[in-house]
Amino acid sequence: MKGQSKTGFRKKLMEVPLVSGYALGESPECLARRLKLRPSEVLKLNSSENFFIPREKLAAILLKVVEELDPRIYPHEEVSNFKEALSRYLGLSPDHIIIGNGGDQLIDLITRLFLDKDDEALSISPTFSMYCHSVNLQRSKYVEVPLKEDFSLDIEQILAKITPKSKLIFLCSPNNPTANQFKMDEVQSLIEEFEGLVFVDEAYVEFADYSITRLVEKFENLVVLRTFSKAFGLASLRLGYAISNQDLAKIVTKAQLPYAVNSIALKASSKMLETIKVVDKGVRDLKTERRRLIKRLNEIEGVTAFDSKANFVLFRTEKSSSKVCESLVERGILVKDISKVLNFSNCLRTTVGLPEMNNKLLAALELGGTKN
Repeated sequence: MKGQSKTGFRKKLMEVPLVSGYALGESPECLARRLKLRPSEVLKLNSSENFFIPREKLAAILLKVVEELDPRIYPHEEVSNFKEALSRYLGLSPDHIIIGNGGDQLIDLITRLFLDKDDEALSISPTFSMYCHSVNLQRSKYVEVPLKEDFSLDIEQILAKITPKSKLIFLCSPNNPTANQFKMDEVQSLIEEFEGLVFVDEAYVEFADYSITRLVEKFENLVVLRTFSKAFGLASLRLGYAISNQDLAKIVTKAQLPYAVNSIALKASSKMLETIKVVDKGVRDLKTERRRLIKRLNEIEGVTAFDSKANFVLFRTEKSSSKVCESLVERGILVKDISKVLNFSNCLRTTVGLPEMNNKLLAALELGGTKN
């Protein structure tokens, strides 16, 4: 009735948890305007993007996609074609694959399907913030278990934290922001011991040593997340996928919104799989540059860089990380200020950029100073 107090609505609104959104930071365009630079002069190393896939090759693929597609028609055939191409890449049946609008959307979907209010989800600390964000939105409890000082899993503590309310475990491997990959036998032991669902995020796995993807054929409680944003260099197209046993994949796919992924992303990703040699070369070149970057960072006085199995490097400075970050920003360089990682203070994360990009970062760190 008009004018009636909307107490029901307001009560429900107050029940919505106060969660912080994903922090995007200052855009390169905004920073360029602030510093009176051209956007191309800003060095964007804060979002773990992959610059080793040549932009001109991606542009050529997108031009072909635009020529072939009729944008008036919903994606249908593109979904099955993409799944077929992806299944050949993975060596698994298309029936194991769930596709989504980026990995984040699949994290959210799995969380909503497997967690009810007052259920619990376990994860490690530190790790990717989207797990906590999605669990909080579901009004479930998010339980963190710190990594060991060498960034390895504390299996005993994870198992000790499991309660009858625990329905989901999130693991990011290689982990963001520590960049290390967890041992396969330890991950497998968690899958075997836990009665709920284990969600392993392998967004960076192409840059690592191995994948646990094939374990979905052995364990019914395993979901593995992968993406085209990292190794394939298609971050702006937002295409992620998950792999699980066929029954679980069928159920999760049914829960998806219709046409969750657009035709351009699907067709472009299919074409990237057809030119997989370009991706493989990009990954090899990035790994080579990653080794050089870590070595050079460790040669700078006041800097300690950690080993990496991802397309980014975590490093710490003797000087305040916020001050180092501010100094870099004033030079048009964006990195991620992580601050504290376990007992390591003043941590920052940088994308493994192209050699010329990394050289600018290294020079700026030396000029700006990294010691107190």
